[in-house]
Amino acid sequence: MSGMLNGCFADTEYLEITARSGHRYGVWVTTPPGYEDSTDPLPLIYVVDGNWAVGLTSPLIVVQADPYLTIAPYIQVSVGYAGEEAADWARLRNRDLVPPGERVSDEMVAVLAAARDSGAMTQENMDAYLAELADSHADVFLDFLTGELHPHLRSRLRVSESGHGLFGYSYGGLFTLYAWLREAAPFATFGAGSPGVAVEDSRVFALVENLPAPSEDSASLHVTLNEVELLGAVPLYRAVARNALAVVEQLHAKGRSRDVTTEMLHETHLTGLQASFLSYLKTCHSR
Repeated sequence: MSGMLNGCFADTEYLEITARSGHRYGVWVTTPPGYEDSTDPLPLIYVVDGNWAVGLTSPLIVVQADPYLTIAPYIQVSVGYAGEEAADWARLRNRDLVPPGERVSDEMVAVLAAARDSGAMTQENMDAYLAELADSHADVFLDFLTGELHPHLRSRLRVSESGHGLFGYSYGGLFTLYAWLREAAPFATFGAGSPGVAVEDSRVFALVENLPAPSEDSASLHVTLNEVELLGAVPLYRAVARNALAVVEQLHAKGRSRDVTTEMLHETHLTGLQASFLSYLKTCHSR
């Protein structure tokens, strides 16, 4: 594992790390107010899609000091892509965030074809996008987070033994849901914003069916959706919202109601990321 440092945001350290898989990742580590004056170990909250999400989510670390909220201190770890690959993050995330064997939805193909026909995407880019979706490896990326990145960060930061979290949005939300269903350690809380369950035969449904009975130390899952996804005019988002609701319904039927919380947000799919992350923090990381 190799790394390098670079300035990026206030109170944020940037590293580039090469995983055992050979993939190289950019990692932004954002510390909270008062971190330098304290000796207390803190939990890590991992946020995927770092190239997009870090600018919207890392500033919210200041809400730990908001007297009207009760959000416990944490260190944020945003994970994205480095170097020249950073420009291709929207394509590469398909490889890392989608469960292996997930079918590509007809609605997704239609959206990409429309982008190609309008000139917003070339045929080459469309083919590359679909190629990543057809050969997805969320299992490999999850192993990187838990087995490589987390031990590396524990060696250089004041990290608590427990209380860690994982948050993702859209396909990142699908990844977080997948990680929760796999009971991935060391995470104790999972935030799945508008999880991209794009097909009705998604791999996550089989994982839900095979969930063990809940226990006293079961990890919590917080799911958010946006109203316009469910009720709006875009078929892809309506399908994703329906399938996400079907997952929640199946979880309740499996007796996991105590572990699952939900919130409907007044946002669109594109504007919902920050609101979803804040909802997760307020629900799952209170003092």
